[in-house]
Amino acid sequence: MAFANGDTPSRGTGGKVAPADFPPPVDSQGEFIKRELDDEDELIEVGVAIVGGGTAGLSCANRLLQLLADDPELTEELGEVPVAVVEKAKTCGAHNLSGAVMRPEPLERLFPDLKREDWRKEGFAFGEVDKEAVYLTPTSKRSIRIPPPPPFKNHGNEVISVSALARYQQRIAEEQGAYILTETAASQLIVEDGAVVGVRSGDKGRGKEGEELGNFEPGSDIKAKATVLAEGCWGHLTGPAIREFDLGRDREPQTWELGVKEVWKVEEPLDRVIHTIGPWPLSTSAKQGQVGGTWIYPMKDERTGDDLVSIGFVIDLEYADATTSCHDLLQTFKTHPLVKKILEGGERVAWGAKALPGGGYWSMPKLSMPGAVLTGDSGGMVDTVALKGVHHSINSGILAAEAIYKGLKEKSSDFSSYEDAIERSQTGKELYEVRNTRQPFSKGFFIGGPLVNLFIATKGKIPIRLPWHRQDEREMFIGNTKDKYPKPDGKYIFDKLSSVYISGNATRDDAPNHIRVQTDVPREVAETWAWMCPAGVYEIPDDAPEAGNVDVIVNYTNCVQCGAITAKGGRLTTPEGGDGPLYQNT
Repeated sequence: MAFANGDTPSRGTGGKVAPADFPPPVDSQGEFIKRELDDEDELIEVGVAIVGGGTAGLSCANRLLQLLADDPELTEELGEVPVAVVEKAKTCGAHNLSGAVMRPEPLERLFPDLKREDWRKEGFAFGEVDKEAVYLTPTSKRSIRIPPPPPFKNHGNEVISVSALARYQQRIAEEQGAYILTETAASQLIVEDGAVVGVRSGDKGRGKEGEELGNFEPGSDIKAKATVLAEGCWGHLTGPAIREFDLGRDREPQTWELGVKEVWKVEEPLDRVIHTIGPWPLSTSAKQGQVGGTWIYPMKDERTGDDLVSIGFVIDLEYADATTSCHDLLQTFKTHPLVKKILEGGERVAWGAKALPGGGYWSMPKLSMPGAVLTGDSGGMVDTVALKGVHHSINSGILAAEAIYKGLKEKSSDFSSYEDAIERSQTGKELYEVRNTRQPFSKGFFIGGPLVNLFIATKGKIPIRLPWHRQDEREMFIGNTKDKYPKPDGKYIFDKLSSVYISGNATRDDAPNHIRVQTDVPREVAETWAWMCPAGVYEIPDDAPEAGNVDVIVNYTNCVQCGAITAKGGRLTTPEGGDGPLYQNT
């Protein structure tokens, strides 16, 4: 989670119900920033601590280790553990999910000896894009093929799985000497004398009420000469860091989108990458505020010979109809003839959900602070127009490693050269070009669409800054989007709980609650949370009143760490290390 100017939502200003009027019970700086290190004999000392074993964090680790391999003097100065990666999941990649069609250049730069054929043999890549199609879906039965708009041109890119890519990167990093601390949550950022000096790992073995169980293990301070926050867009420490160091000054508020994905084993191979840009199954009304799109990608597994398909739905969390559900919209989309002819006769083999930052260039926080940097989604580096973020994450990890290496050589904790490197790189240039492209959709599909096309066509040359506002300030109403959702049959259309089951979620039933929300809220807010969450975490009792305030039941052990709740009035904190999903090929 990374609100651009802090991670506590402001209150709405209207007379209607907005989630911001019911902020979560959390003091992010007070709870998640530790003001001094423990005594030397009680802490772990490393050279560089990287929080997050995903695409950006592991790219940073691998690039840094490449540089250190040629510099034994600095390696010795960094101690027994020159590079440590702190990852809360059971393994790196277990909480990672994306479409994903990746622009290959940054990964080729990171691993120059690895050919794209090797990527496929390693199991994280599934083929180069040579055919593509883009469709309008005006109704539930019709589809109109259109020439691919520039952001959707993917010829030469590679279909990948980011969870599998992270596992590969983990293996290479460990071979180079990285210390990978899986099943370890980074619960606090340690700040002394105005600089980040490390992180504290979370306790393990606490009960529902926070009590120490028989297997209790306290967390430890991890002291580092440099800290990298690569937590993804809902990073537990990123939000407090932004607030502590005022990294959101003069930036627009961050906004987010939510993606839900399924992987299917199909009878006939798909021969092209497909995107649809609506409007069906979404509403075109500005009042509803629904903006989204879909993907269908071929995944040929060269190791097994299986023909797989990645299908997903992404929705902007700006919407106002409380009954909007990304999971159920994906199920609805699957009823379209365009999709049914691809999936029918197949078998769903994976499911997952993840939020992504949608604010783009104007919402990116300052990327460095004394002793630390933000990378990848933590820094908001996603192009939601083109649905591209993986190559930006890899690129940011590489550039962060190079800036940190330079700083360490100079005995400095100033890594601000990283910001300049991002600005000059492919990442800065691409995000700047589309900096105003998503905002017009707030005016609705038909009014905003032509403006979006104008900004795409002019490639960022119009000198203007379009604003964002906080998504939790959007006033919610209970609409009728829910009326279009198909009923689950357990074979082609699936409910949320059966989907959570195949995610490999293994959260302890007696674990402490890691989700912060008010539990006595207006019905409109409760409905927003219940429909939005793809994992069925938020539940309204059957006997709750139809209007006014209701109690919200929080089934937090269902949580798959997607993070959508923070966009609409809640706060996701880190679970106990090892909890959450175990994604394999998402």
